[in-house]
Amino acid sequence: MDTNRTEILKRMSSAAENGDAAPGKQNEEKTYKKTASSAIKGAIQLGIGYTVGNLTSKPERDVLMQDFYVVESVFLPSEGSNLTPAHHFPDFRFKTYAPLAFRYFRELFGIKPDDYLYSICSEPLIELSNPGASGSLFFVTSDDEFIIKTVQHKEAEFLQKLLPGYYMNLNQNPRTLLPKFYGLYCMQSGGINIRIVVMNNVLPRSMRMHFTYDLKGSTYKRRASRKEREKSNPTFKDLDFLQDMHEGLYFDIETYNALMKTLQRDCRVLESFKIMDYSLLLGIHILDHCLKEKEEETAQNVPDAKRPGMQKVLYSTAMESIQGPGKSGDGIITENPDTMGGIPAKSHKGEKLLLFMGIIDILQSYRLMKKLEHSWKALVYDGDTVSVHRPSFYADRFLKFMNSRVFKKIQVLKASPSKKRCNSIAALKATSQEIVSSISQEWKDEKRDLLTEGQSFSSLDEEALGSRHRPDLVPSTPSLFEAASLATTISSSSLYVNEHYPHDRTTLYSHSKGLPSSSTFTLEEGTIYLTAEPAALETQDDNASVLDVYL
Repeated sequence: MDTNRTEILKRMSSAAENGDAAPGKQNEEKTYKKTASSAIKGAIQLGIGYTVGNLTSKPERDVLMQDFYVVESVFLPSEGSNLTPAHHFPDFRFKTYAPLAFRYFRELFGIKPDDYLYSICSEPLIELSNPGASGSLFFVTSDDEFIIKTVQHKEAEFLQKLLPGYYMNLNQNPRTLLPKFYGLYCMQSGGINIRIVVMNNVLPRSMRMHFTYDLKGSTYKRRASRKEREKSNPTFKDLDFLQDMHEGLYFDIETYNALMKTLQRDCRVLESFKIMDYSLLLGIHILDHCLKEKEEETAQNVPDAKRPGMQKVLYSTAMESIQGPGKSGDGIITENPDTMGGIPAKSHKGEKLLLFMGIIDILQSYRLMKKLEHSWKALVYDGDTVSVHRPSFYADRFLKFMNSRVFKKIQVLKASPSKKRCNSIAALKATSQEIVSSISQEWKDEKRDLLTEGQSFSSLDEEALGSRHRPDLVPSTPSLFEAASLATTISSSSLYVNEHYPHDRTTLYSHSKGLPSSSTFTLEEGTIYLTAEPAALETQDDNASVLDVYL
């Protein structure tokens, strides 16, 4: 363990010195508080390398309340010291906030100290563009695991106050779309304080995002600027989403319910902390497009083979972050190891999608300045449409927008019973027998009425003469009129009548006082034909009619 950490620290020093800027980006280096981004990246790697390595020497114990307010500090001179390596950056002091508490958070998500060091310190950090108005710098580790973001003093202070409640929430529910904070640090150099936070990475670089949206549920000025649209990978906003995906994104029922349950729980947590102005960062990868580009990008982003035992941060993917396993039901997408943990969905065009998402920018408290900002905007614009709002209203509007405009569930259409049963001949036979039995039972129940109405004129004359009990009189079977009436009744329950359909029939006999009349069913091309034939003695009266009933 110690040997691995020593090797990591050596590589860390070289990475910090060589990570001035990405190739071809030397002329585009950014500054933050008059400090070059290369100096910030180097200080981050050197400072985290020292503090995390030093923390491993401390015994593990339960997190106490005072641990959330501890601040450790170390001075790193450019010439080096007995404890710190030499470097080519200006002297700086590096502070670590609540080191034991954040160590617990990392352990909760399965992040080992060596893996944490390797991800952040072994290779130069990669700078990302920031579409927001905060002016913060964003860096991503070379293995795509962690995002490092500069934050303002009030945001860092708010996160410190938030830590005890955040600790409680993570213990109760590690599956969440809320940001997962792994460390809070501060670099001091030349009288300037630069605070940074280490978080989970929501959008993996190895998976191309065809669309990226920052959604708040607000419509006031929620459209990407012209400058943002000109970027190779722009981040669009609410009005852009309503224009591009006007019918929303569709999930199977189980995934939809799990996603909405997670969003509701997370919003209630944020509301309890009086947090507002957060966003849902949504990345959309279209599976039906750019397969070659995907393969090329995957080949270009092969992880470092020299790294022993690639880590897998728990609950780090979008699918793991929502409640439940999230099946790929209803044929949306099959299980594929290349999905990078994306949530399967479909567009209104039927395109297969993978969604990556997470709630971001939660370090905005509804304090005095935000209250004044909302009051001023509410006077000029519609108060319900502006992004700044009281936490309870903001949470309700956010959830309503996600539930009604962004995410929708696929309505599963159940197949008709006839189509299901046509899949099996045995099922067809069983169905036909049930129908024949039910109709035969109906005929038996109404036999007296049918016989009375269907008797021939000669039988009626004999009855008038008082010869009802003569044994040589045979009651007739139902006439064509009654049969047609029965067919009409059956038609109301999705049966169709055809008078002529000659087939080889299997005959079922039912006796009406000794004279057989036949009812037949026939299986032909997945269709059941139920036939009722009158007795032979009545063929002249009924014109030898045959009633075929089709299911």
